[in-house]
Amino acid sequence: MDAAGEELADRVRALLTLDGNVEEKRMFGTRAFLLDGHILVGARTGGVLLVRVDEEHGASLITRSGVASAVMGPRTMGAGWLDVSPSVIVDDDDLASWLDIAREDAKRDD
Repeated sequence: MDAAGEELADRVRALLTLDGNVEEKRMFGTRAFLLDGHILVGARTGGVLLVRVDEEHGASLITRSGVASAVMGPRTMGAGWLDVSPSVIVDDDDLASWLDIAREDAKRDD
């Protein structure tokens, strides 16, 4: 991963430190943060934030500026996997709001 991805991983790690159920792993070229064994978010090359959400919710979130369906290799993922542009998560409040979205949607899957 490049410097922008590592910087994003550091920011995500700092914001998630209060949640003891979060585990960090390298997966698919991404620094993934898992909640109870399921990917919550990931820090990707270029400082892109991978966000896992409920597919129905993802369909509405994808209409936001700077948000697109995640692409992994040659495959475009479904509405439950979003790439959030670094321009959308410049400050920690914006990043924290995306982490909150991912956590809330993860609770729906339980």
